Amino acid sequence: MSEFGTLESRVRRKSLLSKVMKPEDCIKFFQPGQDLLWSGFTPAGYPKVVPIALAEHVEKNNLQGQWKFNLFIGASVGAETEDRWATLDMIDRRWPYQTGKNIAAGINAGRIRMGDKHLGHFAQDAGYGFYTGNGRYDIGIVEVSAITEDCGLALTTSCGIIAEALHLCDKIIIEVNTGQPSFEGMHDIHMQQKPPHRAPFLITAADSRIGTPYVPCDPDRIVAIVESKLRDKGRAFAEQDDTSEAIAGHIMEFFSHEIKAGRLPENLLPLQSGVGSIANAVIGGLAKGPFRNLSVYTEVLQDTMLDFFDGGNLLCASSCSLSLSETPGFPRFFENWERYFDKITLRPLSISNAPEPIRRLGCIAMNTPVEIDMYAHANSTLVGGTRMINGLGGSGDFLRNGYLKIMHTPSSRPSKTDPTGISCVVPHCSHIDHTEHDLDCVVTEQGLADLRGLCPRDRALKIIEKCAHPDYKPILTDYYQMALKDTLAKGIGHEPQLWDRAFKMHLNLAQNGTMKIKNWDVKLDLCE
Repeated sequence: MSEFGTLESRVRRKSLLSKVMKPEDCIKFFQPGQDLLWSGFTPAGYPKVVPIALAEHVEKNNLQGQWKFNLFIGASVGAETEDRWATLDMIDRRWPYQTGKNIAAGINAGRIRMGDKHLGHFAQDAGYGFYTGNGRYDIGIVEVSAITEDCGLALTTSCGIIAEALHLCDKIIIEVNTGQPSFEGMHDIHMQQKPPHRAPFLITAADSRIGTPYVPCDPDRIVAIVESKLRDKGRAFAEQDDTSEAIAGHIMEFFSHEIKAGRLPENLLPLQSGVGSIANAVIGGLAKGPFRNLSVYTEVLQDTMLDFFDGGNLLCASSCSLSLSETPGFPRFFENWERYFDKITLRPLSISNAPEPIRRLGCIAMNTPVEIDMYAHANSTLVGGTRMINGLGGSGDFLRNGYLKIMHTPSSRPSKTDPTGISCVVPHCSHIDHTEHDLDCVVTEQGLADLRGLCPRDRALKIIEKCAHPDYKPILTDYYQMALKDTLAKGIGHEPQLWDRAFKMHLNLAQNGTMKIKNWDVKLDLCE
């Protein structure tokens, strides 16, 4: 028995208790090539004991590369599941976002076929049955806190895409997690109709509720109930540092300016913050700021959101996931359960990332790119234009539809071969996920460039001046002036680029380990 109750107390539809089995007993339901739908979103709320049992089976029986599956999950899940599956060559296709060194290596080596998609679009498209040959999924594996008398599923630390696509699963395996408190009541599940019958989302504030706490489930499709006591592994975050503090400071100064100009209320507008250490650190900086009575409408709640709550600055938060760290995030959350529980609403992914409420609420979107170019295109996914990191995530859902759209990044990133590091401001992004039309501000520790109302040439000057690292400002300025002179002379200078040189910084990095080119002349070698 767990300190948080028994399996029998959590499964209130008693007829399902006849289907209780051990994780290893579920292996009989699986065959290579199946399409699998999992719960979970940015290591939270994902199934654990059944995927681990499958991995053990493959490893014990030397089935690596023979038992391969197609995984469809709301976003990344714990490394002990999907990343271990990657080491055992158990993944053929993976949509639409992942985390882990081994799964990323498999994708970039061509062993795993990954598709990248705006997460809000992926959720609804998965529910439409777009990703499998027959529009269905062979098995759905879902972690829940409880099952009601009428077979409603109370999920755990995330919603993911279960509300959208569970009805398309031929078989369903339920992991009931008794190793943590029940999250029953935190979720707001709204079941949508397909177009042309879809109704509006009547969300007028971050804490609006429009549904019920449960995902409906057909009990006849449930083939197994499995108890789990494993908690989410979560994600580790880097500590706040001078760079993230400076970025947060520039953003707070900008917000204060917008309040004085009458473009923001004193309690701002609902905040959205993306995934990762930089976003987490920036929110930590904002939590120390002067703004009060704030709200959050986002897709992930990371560790420093708890600082916001504890400081009394944050009234409520809507999200798809509690993307806390294994330590200290989740322990801190559970120790202060009563303080946080009623202030948080977890929503299905297609609602947390839907354009309609994002636009209606006027969300302030803040996300981190791999790189940004001098015209404000942003790359969120591919290093060097080819190496996948994690995926697009939900940044585009918010950047396209927010009231203010902000990208924040260090001006340079550490490199083994260059003391300054790699410039995050370049002439042209090696891959573009977000266009210049979707960004209002670019922020680095150097400063904030407000790009609203600026033509491309003025944007370039502002981004170089305010955001580029001092070591790279003269290099970028030289390129811009050369491109400007050449294109204006030809009457093609609206957005000056020299395509024979636009990626010379990237090429120099690949060949010589530094972006600090010595000459932009195309006739000269990279470092001459």
